[in-house]
Order: sequence, then C-alpha cells, then structure tokens
Amino acid sequence: MSNRWVKVVSFLTVLALGFFRLAAALSGQSTQSAQPAQQAQNESAPKTAEQVYKNIQVLKGTPADQLTTTMTFITASLGVNCEFCHVTPYEKDDKKTKQTARQMMQMQMAINKENFEGRTQVTCNTCHQGRHEPVAIPVIAEEEPKPEKPEAAPPKPGELPTADELINKYVQALGGAEALQKITSRVEKGTISIANGPQLAIDVFAEAPNRRVSFTHTPKGDNITLFDGTTAWLRGPGGSPNKLDPANSEAVKLDAEFNFALHIKQIFNQVRVARPEKVKDRETNVILALQQGQPPVRLYFDKESGLLVRLVRYANTPLGRLPTQIDYGDYRDSGGVKIPYRWTVARPPRGRFTIQVDQVQQNVPIDDSKFVMQP
Repeated sequence: MSNRWVKVVSFLTVLALGFFRLAAALSGQSTQSAQPAQQAQNESAPKTAEQVYKNIQVLKGTPADQLTTTMTFITASLGVNCEFCHVTPYEKDDKKTKQTARQMMQMQMAINKENFEGRTQVTCNTCHQGRHEPVAIPVIAEEEPKPEKPEAAPPKPGELPTADELINKYVQALGGAEALQKITSRVEKGTISIANGPQLAIDVFAEAPNRRVSFTHTPKGDNITLFDGTTAWLRGPGGSPNKLDPANSEAVKLDAEFNFALHIKQIFNQVRVARPEKVKDRETNVILALQQGQPPVRLYFDKESGLLVRLVRYANTPLGRLPTQIDYGDYRDSGGVKIPYRWTVARPPRGRFTIQVDQVQQNVPIDDSKFVMQP
C-alpha cells in the first residue's frame, strides 16, 4: 500500500477513536501494550493514568480514560505531534521539550488554583494558540487598523425566540413530528473526503431509537464506528474492536440519536437561548444545551429556515476543553422528512472531513448483526 493510503487509514482510525493511538504514544505505551491494560480497566473499577500508563508524573490521579483527549488538547494547542516531545520507547525522558511540557502543565495548574479557585481559565492554548513558541512581543501591523465596529448591545428579554420556539421551528422545518416518527430506520451511502486527501466510500446504517454504525471503506479494510444502543466501539482496518473512552462515547451516542430534533429536551436537562451568531454567511439563533456532569453543547439554527446548521460539543480534559464542530448542509426531502445530505466534522489539531450522501433509503429492514461489533 502506498504511503498516501497508509496516512489516510491512520487518519480515519485516529479521528474516529478520539486520537486513541496518539494518547497511547504520548503516555508511554504502544496501542498493543495499552490494550491488555484497557481490558483490565474494563473488568474493574476505573483506574488512574499512572495505573495504566508508564512514567506519568504530572497528571497523576487523572482518570486513565481522560488521557486521550488531554494529549490531543496539548498537540492542538501547540500545533505539534508526538515526536515533538517523545522518542521511542515513549516513556523515556530524553527530550528537553518533554520536561518543559511537564513544567508548563504544573504552571497552568498553579495559575488556575491560585487565581481562579481551581477553575480552568488559563490553558495551554491561552498563550500558544497553535504555536509551539508563544508570541511574547506585540506584532507590528502591516497597515493601519480599521475602526472597530461598536459591539452590539445584548438582546433584551423578549427580543429573542425561546428555546421551545426554536426547537419547534426546527421540528417543523424537518417535516413535523408526525412525519419524523414514521421513519424508524435509514441507510445512507456516500463518500467521505479528508482535507487534502482522497475520497473514500462510506455506508451509514441507523435505527431508532439510538443504534448507528458507519463503515468507511479503505484499501486496507473497513474502519467501523458503532453505537449499539449501549456502548460505543471503534474498529480499525484489520484491528481489534476498542471501546471508546467516555468523552468520545458520549459524542457517538449523541450522533446515534435517531430523532434528535424530537428528543432535545429529553437528552439535555437544561436548554437556554444564547446570543445570536453568524455561521459563515448565515444568521443563526443559538441554544446552549446542558447535561448533568457534561460540558455544554451549542446548537446553531438558521434564522430563516429553522434548520440546524452547526453543532459544537466539547470534551473535558484536566488542561481544558477540546471542541468538535459539525456543520450540516444540503438538506433534502427523503421519505417526507428533510435530512442533511452533507456534514463536515472538524476538531483540533487539523482533523477535518466531509461526508456527502449520494443515496438514502428510509424504513428499510436492517439486520441486527450490523449493530454488533464483531471480535
């Protein structure tokens, strides 16, 4: 297989798993050595990072299943990869940058503890913003700055639609509650396009209330992401199935909600309207949706059509929140309801792909075996 395809397969596997391989590498283990430890963790009480991985010094006490997103947060904030701090074997401390990273994490934690009552207000990204060296000297502008537009006054009570009104408009824009409830299964075929990469075929099978599986077909085999109604799984081409960590499991579970529009107020225990924002060239109304113990989810509804055009969710880490953004578009009628035929998923550091649906079948029988992760 060419290096190009190897990179594509690796990208898909890492992105779908929430950078499982990256976390294992940065924490001092290969994925092969991490797997038995992960199995042991699943069979007992949750373990800490230092109980599962080697040479953990600063993040002691962090749940082991949070280390994945924590390491991704660092790479995204600094715009680097594993090799910036690590050598093989990964637990070795041969690079000065690894020692510096530990000192920076300790500094961040101390700043937040001493100045913000332990809340994560200052993060790696506060200073680095995608660069491994923070910019300490003010930049000289190439031209005179344009006058800043005065900030719009916050909306007054009653000027914005309520959350109920926005959700109801969304349901109606999709075809109405009765039409949505008549659809209980969906099969989609299309392509997945990775930024600066080739197109691959993808099949998505979904069934009410919350089972969903996607098969991305690569030259090396299928990359599978599955929510079976209870558990979220990933299986890379030729690999063994892995249960997703809690943060990524919650994300896949949310994606699997078949009638998301009808269940927003059941999924989230609090929904409230936030200040309107622009998404590209469209004016949107925004709902902030909250779940107990979970970071917020932001829902962006097109002011004109009422359709959901963007969803932003976050994964908590000890160092800060890691965002994932999904943009929905190309809504079309299918079986009496509107569904997006295109969605683009983007997350730091440089993960972005677009799925474009070509064929849709509604209310077709789907064999139960599709929703079982095979060993």
